[in-house]
Amino acid sequence: MTISIFALAAAAAAQASLPSNATALQPAAVAQPMLAPAAPQAVILSAPTQSVLRAGTEVPLRMEEGLDSNNKTLREGQQVRMSVASDVRAGNMVVIPAGSPAVAEITDLRRKGMWGKSGRIAARVLNVRVGDRLIRLAGTFDDKGVTGTAGVVAAIAFVPIAGFFMTGTSAKIPAGGSVKGFLDEDLAIASAPVAAAPVAALLPAAAPVAQPK
Repeated sequence: MTISIFALAAAAAAQASLPSNATALQPAAVAQPMLAPAAPQAVILSAPTQSVLRAGTEVPLRMEEGLDSNNKTLREGQQVRMSVASDVRAGNMVVIPAGSPAVAEITDLRRKGMWGKSGRIAARVLNVRVGDRLIRLAGTFDDKGVTGTAGVVAAIAFVPIAGFFMTGTSAKIPAGGSVKGFLDEDLAIASAPVAAAPVAALLPAAAPVAQPK
């Protein structure tokens, strides 16, 4: 029994005498790959509500002043006051309200004259103003007086000089008269609800596109 005690003591001493770095002999831990953090998930939103009122849409206009080719103050290039006769809408939204001021320009003017010459007025629509936005319009209108040709021929047959004094009639476009205008550009609009009725907010205009002649 004494021999066994001494053997156990010797084995314990031998175990204690092993070098301290014996743990290095243990198999190394396998490095685990590092996972990259997950990317944030994008949230897909619906496109903003937007409409386009296309060029060519009719804009009903009303003359705010009368024109008479025999008016001595009337000149080519002179601007004429008009207004929008009724709302121009995109769906249930008012884009161009009735009463918005519009402008036309006289492009041709001829006064009545001797030998039965009649008067003539021709003009083109230029634009309409909505708030601080000036919107291009297109469209033309004109009026011609009645020529006195038949009277001139009859007068010459009897008294040649009398035909010189025969005149046609003046061209007249009365105040309150209706004129058709048309949008000359696309209008991008976004809804801007109001308690009374929905109206349209005009978005900034894109660069103008040259229209074919």
